[in-house]
Amino acid sequence: MDSDVRTGSDRRPRREPLIAPSLASGDLARLADEARIVTGGSDRGADWLHVDVMDGHFVPNITFGLPVVRSLARHTSLPLDCHLMIEDPDRWAVDYAEAGAYNVSVHVEATGDPIALAGRIRAAGARAGLAFAPHIPLEPHLGTLAHFDTLLVMSVPPGFNGQRFIPEMLHKVRVARRLVDAGELDVLIEVDGGVNLGTIGAAAAAGADCFVAGTAVYGTNDPARAVRLLRAKARAAYEGG
Repeated sequence: MDSDVRTGSDRRPRREPLIAPSLASGDLARLADEARIVTGGSDRGADWLHVDVMDGHFVPNITFGLPVVRSLARHTSLPLDCHLMIEDPDRWAVDYAEAGAYNVSVHVEATGDPIALAGRIRAAGARAGLAFAPHIPLEPHLGTLAHFDTLLVMSVPPGFNGQRFIPEMLHKVRVARRLVDAGELDVLIEVDGGVNLGTIGAAAAAGADCFVAGTAVYGTNDPARAVRLLRAKARAAYEGG
């Protein structure tokens, strides 16, 4: 999943693009089935399953909570990518790691001690991610980001599905990509929001590694095929196509 490939005109080592369908865009009455249809059989399916946790306070909407993540972990082989759009993640994030999440991302402005929280998430067995909403600049937090495994760049405001991709957010991706390629930062770069066949190429060309896609996957008649098409589009952008 994380094997390096040589892509682009400068032949830099790059990861194979990872596709993370966003379960919040699926049929909420059939979560295990929605996970299953993007898992893949003989063909490669999704790489991660993105789980948006919203509490109705940090963002206006309410989606999934800890019991849902615990249940999902028992019913899917896909790594669970939990994006906590919640107040007080310092209290709750470790519980999601212990519940079986592979990656737990918290918003930089929501946590009181992000570096300490990253250590606790890792100690509980998960990757630690730091999420940036569109209005939060990246540069002031680069020192903090160095303690995390994943950078989650939101290309839409948090809290709602189906929003339009904000291309200006790719500046953050480019900054992080330069630092990663220079060996000054070691994070997987994830883009979340408005990712579809029309936008994934720009996100990949900017340097993203992982792509969260909601309606672009679950809003189609064939979600598994949609995953394959998105990956092919990102891979082509890596190769300069």
